[in-house]
Amino acid sequence: MYRQSIFSNLPPVTKNLLIVNLLIWVATWLLGRKVGLDIADFGGLHYFSSPLFNPAQLFTYMFIHASFMHLFMNMFALFMFGGLLERTLGSARFLFYYVSCGVGAALIQEGVYAIMINNATSHLTPAMIDEVMKNGAATIAQGMNYIDPSLGNFNILMHNATVGASGAIYGILLAFGMIWPNMPLYLMFIPVPVKAKWMVAGYAGIELLLGLKNSMGDNVAHFAHLGGMLIGLIMILYWKRHGFFSNRW
Repeated sequence: MYRQSIFSNLPPVTKNLLIVNLLIWVATWLLGRKVGLDIADFGGLHYFSSPLFNPAQLFTYMFIHASFMHLFMNMFALFMFGGLLERTLGSARFLFYYVSCGVGAALIQEGVYAIMINNATSHLTPAMIDEVMKNGAATIAQGMNYIDPSLGNFNILMHNATVGASGAIYGILLAFGMIWPNMPLYLMFIPVPVKAKWMVAGYAGIELLLGLKNSMGDNVAHFAHLGGMLIGLIMILYWKRHGFFSNRW
């Protein structure tokens, strides 16, 4: 007797997002090991005035992950919550929602970059800024950075890439908490079930605190996560107000 796997029962968009993200991670790993090519250099999200930026990165960045653990955590959340949400919204609307949250998170991250870069360049001379713009990317590609902390910080902001599906994933978590607010969830290290609405509120609060703290060495794009939740909140409220949940795409 043939028994279907859990994976085979996933709806199409969720299943294909899992496959595509895994394949791109494998390609990233192979290209990095075999030819020394970092896909994040051209597919990861850079600040819009960086010489490495192109508009397609607002979309492509969400399919690139920095490590297998980064990929695993995002895809585990997609596997756990994406299927039910896709069945509720319909596949086309779910895909639209996923991409919108990811792109919206990228745009908000660009705004955060703008504030941080404005602060970072306030003490730099035009010559110092020109130096980073001309040679900073090559310096980081060699695994180095400027000794001067102000130059180094500006160089990282200008030439490091933001990658990962977390903005879209946080949008999925937000939608799950809004549509099924009282569904009990079991989380690691918490021995009692937590209602979905409190899980979402907890994640949002943690991301806000960590983003505002902006600790040295914290390379997580916390405001991109919050951006995905914000875009998701706007979309779910709009759909609820206009009765779209009764009409699946």
